[in-house]
Formats: sequence, C-alpha cells, structure tokens
Amino acid sequence: MRVLVISNMYPAPQAPTFGIFVRNQVEQLQAHELDITVAAIRDPRNGKANVLKKYARWVLGTMTRFSTRYDLVHAHYAFPSGWLAKLYSKIRRVPYIVTVHGGDLNKMAKKGAFFKKQTKSILKNAAHVIAVGPALYEEIIQEYGVPEDRVSLINMGVNRNVFHQRTDVPSPFDKEKKHILFAGNIIKQKGIVELIRAFQHLHEDDQQLQLHLVGSFQSDAFKDEIENLIEALHLPKESVLFHGPKSQDELAIHMTYADVFVLPSHIEGFGLVVLESMSCGTPVVASNVGGLPSLLSDEAGVLVEPEQPESLKSGIDAVLYDESLRKQLVQAGYKKADANETEKIIARIMTIYNDTTKRDVS
Repeated sequence: MRVLVISNMYPAPQAPTFGIFVRNQVEQLQAHELDITVAAIRDPRNGKANVLKKYARWVLGTMTRFSTRYDLVHAHYAFPSGWLAKLYSKIRRVPYIVTVHGGDLNKMAKKGAFFKKQTKSILKNAAHVIAVGPALYEEIIQEYGVPEDRVSLINMGVNRNVFHQRTDVPSPFDKEKKHILFAGNIIKQKGIVELIRAFQHLHEDDQQLQLHLVGSFQSDAFKDEIENLIEALHLPKESVLFHGPKSQDELAIHMTYADVFVLPSHIEGFGLVVLESMSCGTPVVASNVGGLPSLLSDEAGVLVEPEQPESLKSGIDAVLYDESLRKQLVQAGYKKADANETEKIIARIMTIYNDTTKRDVS
C-alpha cells in the first residue's frame, strides 16, 4: 500500500522534537511494510514572514506529489493538512483520512468563520477521522456532523521500548533534592505561568525542590515574561532549570528520575507526554482539560483545575509527600501505558487503512 502522509509538523535535525509523534507513527507503519511518502513542514520557527514562507513552500512541495498516485492519504491536523489531502483526493479519486490532534479544533478552527467552514468540509468529506482524545471525538461527531461510524478514538500511543524506567543510566538530577518535571513547548497555553507560581509556594515550604522544564520557548517575549516572573518571585536561579529540547531517550531518563511529572495545560487534545511519563514509572499531575481526564482516569494521575496555581500546588504537594498515593499512581500508570502501547495502536490504524482503501470513492 502506498500512503502519502501530510503534516504541518515533522522533525528535522535542527528541530528533533517538532511533531515527533507523527514521525514515530510513520516509522512504525513503515515497519509493517507500508510504502509511505511524507510531505511535511519541518521548521518550527514562528514570525509572520517565516510562517508565510514555510507554508507556501510546503503547499507547493506537497502539490508536486500530486503527479504520483497513492492508495491513501493520511493528514495530521485538519486544516491546513487536511485541505491538501482533500484536494489530492478530489483530483486522484482516492480516500483520505485525518487525525485530529486538538489544536486544529481548539485553536485553528476558532480563528474565524472561514477556518471553521474549511475544517467542517475537510472532516465531513474524509473517509475516516481519528480523534486522539475523547473530547475531540465527541466534538467531531456533535459539532462537525461526522457520522459516528467514520470516527475512531485512537491516541498516538507510547513506545515502551523507549519510554520505560531507565535505571541503567545515572540520574541527571541532584540526588539530594526532589524534582518536578515539565516537558513540552514552553508557551503560555501549557500553563507555565501557573506552574512557576505554584512552584514558588512549594519552594517556600521545601528548599530542596527543583523545577525542570524540557522544551523550547516559542517566542522571545514569553521567555522574557517567564524570566521576569522568576526574578519577581525571588526564586533562586538554581531552583528553576531550563534544559531545552531533549531526544526521546534523554527525556525518558529525565522522566525516570523525576519525582513528579506536571502538565498544567489550558487546553490539551490528548497529552501523550503524560502517557510517556506513566510508562517511565513517574506519577503525574495534570489539568482537568481535553483528553487528560480520560488519560488520568482509574486513579492513574492527579487532576487539578486549569489556570489555578493553588490547585496545581496542592496536587503536586500531595504526590511529592504521600508515599501511598505515589505507589498507587505508579501502578495505575503502568496499566494505562500498557493499554496504549504503540503496537496496539498501529494495529488499529492498519485496520482503518485496509478498510478505507477497499471503498469506492468515485
């Protein structure tokens, strides 16, 4: 089967974590002997001029692929990736599927009537739509009118060959301290401001705490805001550490030795990084938004109110100092990670691919 994957996020040597979850799935599908071509944006840089340039280059580059016939097109994110998939489908009379990740509905579709209309058309004309989280699944059916038999709830899965307890290597942290870990894009919507404020109260009670943020700032303005906030709260420089982006192997090591992993997002389609942390045996505190309540169900994590530093502080505090709670979260987290292991996810994707390509789209 020949598949064209279209994505507005995909890793490159200078941006190894940009859309890493898309590349992981592509490589796992290729291991099942699928012939996959990727047409993707590999540049995470923002700024109006750069965004216009990279999107124009991507659209033109993707359309050069239209001279090749594929059996199926798989778009990651509804708009604009799904628009290109829909266009190819119309020209070549082959089916396309769309994986909705969250930002495409929570942010892009809400930019205005044009984007909402395009998103609805893309989803309704898709042969199949995959939602990575239950809230997205319900929204696709109820708000966008996609029939339930053409929508599946399938997350991106956790690779347990990578994300497992990495006790074979030494800890990257100071063994005399307790460590709070965040990993992801360092942007306001990830709850970084609330995390810093919550940490300031935690640090007042326990001077042996350190906060580690793994990931990249997406804007210089927000970087300045966070640095000014840390200074205003009189937090010692050595208590809040910025590590930049890490490889998946490095991240798994950080997760293994962290005392708690925190994802205080304002919005979150699924929260794969939480599942990765569970797979490494690290308890999780996360916001009660998007796909996170489902992911942390069955006592697999602690949910806190979004944009509420006090709630976040209480959740982290409980996990750090209640040993029985920690053990419960770790065991439930392992079960959750096992249920969402990548091979089980890929098997479901393969079923959708096979069923979809059997249909007549003429």
